[in-house]
Amino acid sequence: MEARANLRYARISPRKVQIVLDLIRGKDADLAMAILKNTPKAACEPLEKLLGSAMANAENNHNMDKNNLYVAECFVCPGPILKRIRPRAQGRAFRVLKRTSHVTLVLKEKE
Repeated sequence: MEARANLRYARISPRKVQIVLDLIRGKDADLAMAILKNTPKAACEPLEKLLGSAMANAENNHNMDKNNLYVAECFVCPGPILKRIRPRAQGRAFRVLKRTSHVTLVLKEKE
């Protein structure tokens, strides 16, 4: 039995999200939440909401015990890239890539 939550089209680079996901992978859900609350990274705020959503899904949809949950899987995939133009010297234009992420978080119950 597993509970999952997805975050799609998050306006943050997948590289930045991956750093934070590596911190919480395999940890208890409560410990993972504490890590996210106390880590000064931009990705922590949306991941905190995502973990809360996954915990609520586990409790309400799958009747799992909230105290026995751990982060079984968490991964990020790149979403669509927003392409923007930045003016540069002598009439040139440089492209700015605004990356997006799709994050998946899976919680399981300890045996």
